[in-house]
Amino acid sequence: MTESISPKDILKSARDEGVRFVRLQFADLMGWVKNVEIPVSQLEKALYQGITFDGSAIEGFVRLEESDMVLVPDPSTWLIFPFGPAQGRVARLVCDIHTMAGSRFSGDSRVILKRVLREAEALGFTTMNVGLEPEFFLLRLDSNDEPTIETNDQGGYFDLAPLDLGENCRRDIVLTLEQMGFRVEASHHEVAPGQHEIDFQYADAIHAADNIMTFKLVVKTIARRHGLFATFMPKPIYGIAGSGMHCHQSLYQGNANAFSNPSDPLGLSATARHYMAGLLLHAPALTAIANPTVNSYKRLVPGEEAPMYIAWSDHNRSPLIRVPIARGNNTRIELRSPDPAANPYLLISAMLKAGLDGIQRKLPAPQPVHRNLFEMSDEERLSHGIAGLPRTLGEALEALADDAVIQDAIGHHAYEHFAFAKSIEWDMFQRHVHPWERDQYIMM
Repeated sequence: MTESISPKDILKSARDEGVRFVRLQFADLMGWVKNVEIPVSQLEKALYQGITFDGSAIEGFVRLEESDMVLVPDPSTWLIFPFGPAQGRVARLVCDIHTMAGSRFSGDSRVILKRVLREAEALGFTTMNVGLEPEFFLLRLDSNDEPTIETNDQGGYFDLAPLDLGENCRRDIVLTLEQMGFRVEASHHEVAPGQHEIDFQYADAIHAADNIMTFKLVVKTIARRHGLFATFMPKPIYGIAGSGMHCHQSLYQGNANAFSNPSDPLGLSATARHYMAGLLLHAPALTAIANPTVNSYKRLVPGEEAPMYIAWSDHNRSPLIRVPIARGNNTRIELRSPDPAANPYLLISAMLKAGLDGIQRKLPAPQPVHRNLFEMSDEERLSHGIAGLPRTLGEALEALADDAVIQDAIGHHAYEHFAFAKSIEWDMFQRHVHPWERDQYIMM
């Protein structure tokens, strides 16, 4: 993936590499990967004119009477998959969504992120680098080739074979990602049985989100080849850790890391502290974007390392925000609450907007917390002014409804559609009778 590639370069690459099909990839508002596949004969038209599609069929886009929309490929996202059908190679282009009038569609989450990045640039921040760490489970399939909730191993954190039975699948995922140009930094078994993490190098905000969407596709594809099912569901199994997607982020002014200050005792600039203060202030509303499913809140519980309390530390992993040890040009902030169900474009937009609000208003960051927050009593946390994150999707949606900054981050169109869809999801969950309830109360 390169910023400098031109449509002519792409057409030549497609000819030279034997590409037969191109996936025009985008995300719906809920973060599901979508694509329109075209034969390579239509690639030139797509690059220069875009491809029309029915936007009314996509979650969170438009109504039936205004359905025609245009996929506009981003040349910098040209990528050839190392796997594909026997009929020929397959490539990918990530697209922005435009209206038929030629304007950017305000409900496209990739367009939303670009808008917030322009706001940051207007304040002097030329680049936002983001490193996302998505975790996932490898599950066994049943006789009908459907996923079960049986993990493929009983391994734990950093375990090796024979406890880690997913290492061959994980290696194939890494090799595939590297063939596609990803720079993988590490891969390992996570805390829970059948749980894994693959970390790749940070990128600018747009391409970091693009990479996560393609990463999910690769993981699921390779897992199937190993007779397994990969899920990014935050908490698929009761009693073991859920899957998170820690978000490392930093702002740059030219080549200078705006979060770095070598003369500060913690190596953090005033900008970094204001940015953190913004994240902490807007954390309740941000949670609706970072943890967007009913299931997400089964992970944000005591005893499973996922943060529940709104605080920060330079080394303690129990608060919401941690500042990793690297300093200088690698100074960054890690938000630990998000999970892989989040739409990465909306998530990064909301984080950046919250941080910019802190910078613009020069919000003071509270003192760092060095104690394990899970071991503190409610009274101790209260005395330190440490509040908790929303405990349910319903609470998070209420916080979002009261936060104009996070609403503005994703825009009116996206907010209205997101809040409506998630309110329906929460209402359905509340009305549904779950197996646990029958187990507890059927003998009444």
